Parts: sequence; structure tokens; C-alpha cells
Amino acid sequence: MSMLTPPGMGGKYRITGDKYPRMHRPRRRGRLVFGIVAAVVALGLVGWGSLQLIHLFTGDSHKVSAAGQQHDCKAGASPSTAPAKALPAPAKIKVNVYNATPRGGLAKSTADELKKRGFTIGKVGNAPAAFDKKIPGTALLLGSARTPGTSFSVLGTQVKGATQKTDTRKTGDVDLIIGTGFKALDTKQDAAKALATLAHPQQTPAGKC
Repeated sequence: MSMLTPPGMGGKYRITGDKYPRMHRPRRRGRLVFGIVAAVVALGLVGWGSLQLIHLFTGDSHKVSAAGQQHDCKAGASPSTAPAKALPAPAKIKVNVYNATPRGGLAKSTADELKKRGFTIGKVGNAPAAFDKKIPGTALLLGSARTPGTSFSVLGTQVKGATQKTDTRKTGDVDLIIGTGFKALDTKQDAAKALATLAHPQQTPAGKC
């Protein structure tokens, strides 16, 4: 027995000369570990691939759908301009100004301002008994049923909140009866904006987002 031979080992494990016994670990356990790792990696790849497929078929479609909806909203939210209305010039509208309030001189000052804005002024004075102190709002526009609605509308741009009513007259003039809620005519700038909107109305979008 050689001096290099481990105690208790003899026979084929005896070390002679320059030959040494090779000690091998069992390979069965290593194969098991490798198989488990490979299975985990495979499952991970399958799961990742599934997520990518789901994202491909659902996520992108949602983005496309949302983008299309946003585009439609933007398209629908842009108001289109309707054809311009033919409105009568203020000089073509004859206005009678009546004061139905306790404040004196209101009819004359209002008539003077309307004249400066181009309206033709007719009668000026106190309101008839049927309307005197009976107009709670800013003003009442009174005219014939034959009076074009555009005449009411153009005069209405000068007094915000004025109501309209018709009577049996056969003339085309319009009465502006000043009510107790009246303070002053709208400013020229506001009246001009209202008149421009009246002449070029914007259509309401068909769809809402």
C-alpha cells in the first residue's frame, strides 16, 4: 500500500505510482437543478410573451380608439359658421322710446343715444297707461306682428334682457318701452359684438365629448 493511499481504502482505490482515484459527485442532483431552472425560465418567457400579445391586441387598440375619439371630439367641438343673416341697418328701424319708470328724462336720453348709434327715432315720451310702471324688466320691445323679427333682434342688441311682444298696429315701427330694471343701454362695444354674433351665428356642434 502506498503512503498516499487513504486509510481503509484498498483494492481498486489503492494509489500506486502516479495514479489517483477520481471522486465524482452524483450527477442526478445536478440534472434536477438544471431542469428546475430551465422550467422557470421557460415559464417566464411564456408569461412575457402572453403579456406582449395581450398588449398588442388590446392596448394598442385602446390607444387607437382613444386617439380616434379625441380626434372626433376636436372635430365636433369646432363650431361651424352658419350663413350670414341679412339684417336691416339701424337707420331702417324706426324706434319710439317710452319711459315706463318714475325716473324723469330717461326716454329722451335713451332716444338720443340710439340716434347716435344710427337708429331712426320716432315718438319720445312717457309710456301709455297700459304699460306705465308695469314693465319689471329692462325693457319691452313692442311692434306689429308684420314687423320683421330681424328688426326686433337688431334693436334688442342695444338692451340686454329686453322682451318682445306684438300688437295690432299696421306700421313697421318698434316701441322701446323702458322698464324699472333698466339702467342704461349696453355699451357700444357690447352692442357691436352682439350684432356681429347675430349676423354671423355659430352652429352648435352635433356631438359632445
